[in-house]
Amino acid sequence: MSLTGTADISAEQSVLGAVFLDPNVLDEISFLEDRDFLDVKHQQIYRVMKWLDDKQQPVDVVTVTEMYVKHNRADEVSVSYFAQLAESCPTTSNVKYHANIVRSKAIRRRGSEIGNQIAELAREDFETDEDYFAAVEALATEIRPDERGRMQSLSETRDKYFKHLLSKEVEYIETGFPQFDGWANGVYRGDLFISAGRPSVGKTAKLLQRTLGVAASGPVLLFSQEMDEDQLKDRMISNITGIPYNRIRNKELNPRQYGEVEEAYNRLEKLPIYIQDSSGVTIEEVRATARRFKRKYGDVAMVAVDYLQIMKIPQKKGENRSTAIGNVTQAAKQIARELKCVFMMLSQMSRESEKNKGKPMLADLKESGSIEQDADVVEFLWIDHHDTEPQGKVVQQFIAKGRNTGLNEFRLLFRGWKQQFIELEKRK
Repeated sequence: MSLTGTADISAEQSVLGAVFLDPNVLDEISFLEDRDFLDVKHQQIYRVMKWLDDKQQPVDVVTVTEMYVKHNRADEVSVSYFAQLAESCPTTSNVKYHANIVRSKAIRRRGSEIGNQIAELAREDFETDEDYFAAVEALATEIRPDERGRMQSLSETRDKYFKHLLSKEVEYIETGFPQFDGWANGVYRGDLFISAGRPSVGKTAKLLQRTLGVAASGPVLLFSQEMDEDQLKDRMISNITGIPYNRIRNKELNPRQYGEVEEAYNRLEKLPIYIQDSSGVTIEEVRATARRFKRKYGDVAMVAVDYLQIMKIPQKKGENRSTAIGNVTQAAKQIARELKCVFMMLSQMSRESEKNKGKPMLADLKESGSIEQDADVVEFLWIDHHDTEPQGKVVQQFIAKGRNTGLNEFRLLFRGWKQQFIELEKRK
């Protein structure tokens, strides 16, 4: 074994010996994972120690030896080795220092191993370059340790809190809908916002109009899976100009209207709106794209996906669809927190919701369990056939979950011919 390898093993032995000396040090080195140990025997010993500690059982030479021998081949390590470990560390005072050495060495080993795996990916046949990028980025994320938060006292975080109070940075972003913004202040950075509705209720049109409002405060990254970017632009141009959407879509513009479209596009292109119109996007691809954007350009105001159920959602062996959906919504929430942006995700409602003619409930979300749990805000767009207006279709906006805002309802007039929503007064 090289001198470097010997030093690695020595640090590992010191950590395990410290645990034998005082099992309470496991709390100090909770950041250490069993995979961080180079020696497979040490991985298994540390795993046994953690298991015994989790079960509130004694962690000593006798209990660890017994459990190790019970679950591993006894000839892999002599019983005397456990006693040697216990004697190898005269004090626990340096355990955190040694644990950090173990983790740091492990991170670099994983980097080297994953580098080789990434090199192997180049030989595989991927359908698209994006699938290759997603596979590379998924491997790269495995290098990072499984970080856990650290408890901090109020005195430790005092300066951070008052810096937050004095900061000019606001946590919310106005959407351009005055009634909603007046009530909720807009949409909040770090939130997962789910907008759900049955087909043809105007989910995409509402998203695009929100995009125009949010983009006044910062960049919006829009992932569209059903419509290409020209179709989205047609809708936004119709919204801005009032030119009938069908005339734009069918290219039936007279010279005056063409001039209005060009003028509107000049205004539109000044907004930081970025569109990717590939179908079957994965949440890893969304994460990687958003991270690259932030590294290159800075702040992100909103990431939007239209829509959840048609994303490419891989299912592991034995995993059901609902659990796989949960992996996506959890990742979306993590992206919102990591990038300090709002993550806006459109979602379908279940077919069963059509039988309910009244106000939707959270259970009406398609594959609802994890969506409902992970979302900070759940909005339903639905039609109440008893509520009509001659100028267009009335759409009810029901905030069914609002972690920071509470619940509320709004009436919207959807003038579909120009892809535009306006807020109405509430019924008395």
